[in-house]
Amino acid sequence: MTPGSTYRLQFSKDRTFADAVAALGYLDRLGVGALYASPLLASGTGSNHGYDVVDPTRVSDERGGESGRTALLAALREHGMGLLLDVVPNHLGVAVPKENPWWWDVLTHGEASRWARHFDIDWGAGPLLIPVLDADEEGALARLELSPDRDELRYYEHVFPVAPGSGDDGTARAVHERQHYRLVSWKRGAAELTYRRFFDVSDLAAVRVEDDEVFADTHREVLRWLRDGTDGATIVGLRVDHPDGLSDPGGYLRRLREEIGADRWLLVEKILGVGESLPVSWPVDGTTGYEALREVCGLFVDPDGAGLLTQFAAEHTGTRSSVHAVESDGRHLVAREILVAEVLRIADAYRAGPGAGTAEPDEYTAQDVNDAVTELLCGFPVYRSYLPEGRADADTAVSVARTRRPDLGPLMAAMHTALVDDPGSEFARRVQQTSGMVMAKGVEDTAFYRYNRLVALNEVGGAPDRFGVTPHEFHTAAAAREAATPHTMTTLSTHDTKRSEDVRARLAVLSERPAEWADRLRTWSVRHPLPDRSLELLAWQSLVGAWPIDADRMAAYLGKASKEAKLVTSHTEPVSEVDDAIAAWPRQVLGDPETVAEVATLVAEIAGPGRSNSLGQKLLQMAGPGVPDVYQGTELFEYSLVDPDNRRPVDLGQREAMLARIDDGELPPVDADGAAKLLVTAAAARLRRYRPELFTGYRPVPADGPAADHAVAFSRGGGNLVAVATRLPEGLARRGGWADTVLPLPGGATDWHDMISDRPVDGASPRLDALLERYPVALLVRPA
Repeated sequence: MTPGSTYRLQFSKDRTFADAVAALGYLDRLGVGALYASPLLASGTGSNHGYDVVDPTRVSDERGGESGRTALLAALREHGMGLLLDVVPNHLGVAVPKENPWWWDVLTHGEASRWARHFDIDWGAGPLLIPVLDADEEGALARLELSPDRDELRYYEHVFPVAPGSGDDGTARAVHERQHYRLVSWKRGAAELTYRRFFDVSDLAAVRVEDDEVFADTHREVLRWLRDGTDGATIVGLRVDHPDGLSDPGGYLRRLREEIGADRWLLVEKILGVGESLPVSWPVDGTTGYEALREVCGLFVDPDGAGLLTQFAAEHTGTRSSVHAVESDGRHLVAREILVAEVLRIADAYRAGPGAGTAEPDEYTAQDVNDAVTELLCGFPVYRSYLPEGRADADTAVSVARTRRPDLGPLMAAMHTALVDDPGSEFARRVQQTSGMVMAKGVEDTAFYRYNRLVALNEVGGAPDRFGVTPHEFHTAAAAREAATPHTMTTLSTHDTKRSEDVRARLAVLSERPAEWADRLRTWSVRHPLPDRSLELLAWQSLVGAWPIDADRMAAYLGKASKEAKLVTSHTEPVSEVDDAIAAWPRQVLGDPETVAEVATLVAEIAGPGRSNSLGQKLLQMAGPGVPDVYQGTELFEYSLVDPDNRRPVDLGQREAMLARIDDGELPPVDADGAAKLLVTAAAARLRRYRPELFTGYRPVPADGPAADHAVAFSRGGGNLVAVATRLPEGLARRGGWADTVLPLPGGATDWHDMISDRPVDGASPRLDALLERYPVALLVRPA
């Protein structure tokens, strides 16, 4: 049931099932095999992503309800397309308690609630803490109010239930003290929260899906859809959100596979480190493709730019910290200040379990145990080890931790034994659940906003320490993907990426002109400084990468980025004067005619090479091993930044009109309109859908000649398909072009046709200057 390609749509009240039905004609003509939908279950009112599911027993009314869902499935069948569903097993949204019937019942009845064990709550810690009050907790509690019928407590817009019989008399404050929960300052969430959450988001409460009853209750509706005859047959598979947060990801996935059957596509949203693979015990087809994103995008970064950009970043920021040091600092900050509650819960589990009676009372203090847990969590080389399969990663974590804190060596050795000897213990399970949180928040959401020598590398699943990807590394990874996980998804942009594929493609050009970039940034940063020097590196790259961008979008991005970096301001400790300066910066810059002219000139110079990179990325993804996903709107050049910027409305009608012109014979220029990228996307997607036999196997096709290093090509389908792209286009131009570089095609065949430029190929070893005369990419196919 694996499709040839997918197209991701973000559903919300502004993009409903009916809107998707209207778009299917275009997606069908584009060649898409399946619609890849964001979560469809009922989520928080106004949610633009759907990962805050509030009721897993029903489809979202905002998105179109049950009738809209079935109409969408019927329309997909008419077009011969399938549906890939996104499921969220780790947590439920609790921002508005009344919207979540299970959470409301838990708050009403406490541990006696039918749903009390569905959530991962530490009931032994006392009343459930809800961190929604202002920093002045006493003053906030004085502002609590009771509803006229005394059945609800209210704090501004927040509404909470009153347990039966507990609200009959007394003030709102007195009634509050009788509840199964306590409303506390939002600042207490980091260290005192008594329920597990999604990362540091207190509005997303984790559920215990490892329990059979919880699994059944949270999956009943989605499984009903899958088993619903014709409609169910239209659903090609499931994409599982955040499996690393689960108590037992492998056990969950095996249970899910049993429920959905062996033939359905099953993917996990899993970030793999360089060289890491999925556990062999997981019965899945692959990931959502971040490892492919790193490999494809890295291919267009010039490694020769590393030295100068590294030196400039150190000069500009006044520090020569390595990527690893910045990442370590980020992880420790998160473990010590943001995920304190999770660290303390692990420490308690150790003391109550494997650590009970293993040390003299005065040998290690409670703080020592907390510190040991912190170091252990910060030492993992990957997001999570999956014990017992991930033993090597756990060994590494302990080794790193003992190196940092040799004084706690014996304690860490005991923790190591506890981890590997009993991976099912509460201590071991919570260590594994939390290590991924520390990595995600400490690296992706801290270090990736601090280490800014070239932010094209700072992507989800990225490796900023590796300055680009060589063709050899790219080919090796692609061949391994085809051999091991041919049905994994590949991607270049998602709803979670820090910046779109086209922003990264444009910024990659800076690696080919590092000296000029450094000179320009020195000048600009003197004219328009920011409160933090590393933020200046990020801000100017973001401005150039997303250009043209208005002041409001840029201000929103920088506000989020500066708070994620946590250097001069943060979400938890905002600094008003710093925040004001950052918010004012975009208007100051865009109101300076001289600077605007210089930025526009630079962008004009790198835009062409950036588009060449964009087309190369898209072709290699679309034609390479795995199942390519096209994130909404990115079939044109699309220059967006991190969410919510990348979730803005997309004009599919515009794209449909462009595709119609292409189908009428137009060969669009490679310009800002982006129709050339649509041409590349459609050419590959249509082949994948209608000639799937071409997309098996993988072999590199080396070019021959003086500019051979600027071409990357591979063959598939027994040598009947060849994809070729241009890399490092500025360097190619400086050397005078392709000269007499040729591309010897497989088998010496001469009956090739370029599906992008729609013309025959000249000979068995075409010159690249002729082959890539109109477009910097080509997709060559032999007749069936």
